[in-house]
Formats: sequence, structure tokens, C-alpha cells
Amino acid sequence: MNEGVADGESRLVGSDRVLAVLAELARHPDGIGLDEMARRVASPKPTVHRALASLRRAGFASKDGHGRYILGDEFLRMAFAHHEARPDHVRAVPILQALCERYGETAHYAVLDGASVVYRSKLDPPAGAVRLTSVVGGRNPAHCTAVGKVLLADALRDEDAVRAWAGDRRLERRTERSLGTVEDLHAELVRIREQGYAVDDQENEPGVNCVAVLVHLTSPTTPSGAISVSGLTYRTPLWKLVEDLPAIRAIAAGGNPS
Repeated sequence: MNEGVADGESRLVGSDRVLAVLAELARHPDGIGLDEMARRVASPKPTVHRALASLRRAGFASKDGHGRYILGDEFLRMAFAHHEARPDHVRAVPILQALCERYGETAHYAVLDGASVVYRSKLDPPAGAVRLTSVVGGRNPAHCTAVGKVLLADALRDEDAVRAWAGDRRLERRTERSLGTVEDLHAELVRIREQGYAVDDQENEPGVNCVAVLVHLTSPTTPSGAISVSGLTYRTPLWKLVEDLPAIRAIAAGGNPS
């Protein structure tokens, strides 16, 4: 740090570095060594070692039996406690349980964050679950997912809003079925508003389709997020989920399906 830089700015840089180390730790559940961590965060080893020492003192990092650094139990305790206490998460769980029981497929609760959806809750069926790219706290492109598209349809009410949301970036195409242009996305969002639900027809993962609707878990007027049922195409085809939308809507509203 150059002389003359204010102490406040110096502390900010230091805290940013500690946070970068913490974020990198989260990417290595099997642990990471000091040398590799220094390369990953592009910082000198002594600096990274000090950051890790600070995290260890707080219980946010620890060392395993092989001398590799891992996330500490105190960090995990805080993260899980915070997640479990969120009002929307608490209210979403019974909905996801009911969807899993009815369809024998994975159910999600997600919120919109910029260009992505963030999964707040996920529940797999007790048998027959498959490995999807979604994880609690993870992200997927909003325009490739049913939960993302139904949330975008509520947030972006005209083509100008869609263009402003997309900006200069190209829409990522996860599969050959993914929407790739602003014009296509706008047209899709118009359809979603008209029909009141969104589908993912193998747009995020091949062999997986989804149906999603908005949910109002914390406000009667403003959607808190969206829930979806994600089914394997050979086991739970999209037409079957769409045909059963009245039941999905009833469950999402906290009622009993007919």
C-alpha cells in the first residue's frame, strides 16, 4: 500500500482480500493449500496467510489433517442458521414437500438477482432423484429457467425494459433450445404474462423440463419468488406438468390440490 493512503481505504482493501479468500475456500470442499490459494486470489503468500489466520480466529476457516484449509464450522453454523430462519424459506418448504410428494420430482424455490436466479430452497424426492445443476445458494441464467422467466415476466413489463436488463451482453445459450435474443425473450415474457406460468423445455439442461409459477410468501401483492417442478422428460413430460397446473397453483398458494 502506498504511503499517504487513508487508513479507511487500507482497511477496505484488506477486508476485500479476506472476503476473496473466504469465497475461494467455499469453492474447495476438499480443502486447498496455501500455495494454491495464493495463486487463486493473485496475492502474495504472506498476505493470504494473514487473511487465513484472521478467518481461523473467527472460526470461519480451519485446517484439516493434511494441512489444507477448509470452511470453518462456525461459518457453516451461521450460514445454515440464517438460511433456515428466512421467512420465505420457512414458508416455501411445505410447498416444495407437497410438490415432491405429488410428482416424485425435484421442486425449487428461487428469487431473481440481476441476470440470474438464486435457489433459496430445493427438495429432491426420496427416490429417483437425479443430479441437476441447481443447488441451494447456486445460480442459473434467468432466461434459461422456468423460475427465472416467470420472475422476469413480472419484472420486465415491456421490450425496452428487457433491452435495458440485457444491456450489451449476449444471452447465454445453455442448450440449443435456450432463448438467444432479446426479441425472443420479450415475446416469451409476453406469453408468460398472458398464461400465468413459465416453462423450461430443456432450455437449461438437456432431458429436464420445468413448470414455474410466482408465489407470494411474504406479501399478498408482491411476489417473493417462484416455485417450480423439474421433471425428467422421459418420466414426467412437460405436457403432463402443464396439464396439472391447477394443482401446482393450488399447492403454491398453500391450498390443497383437487
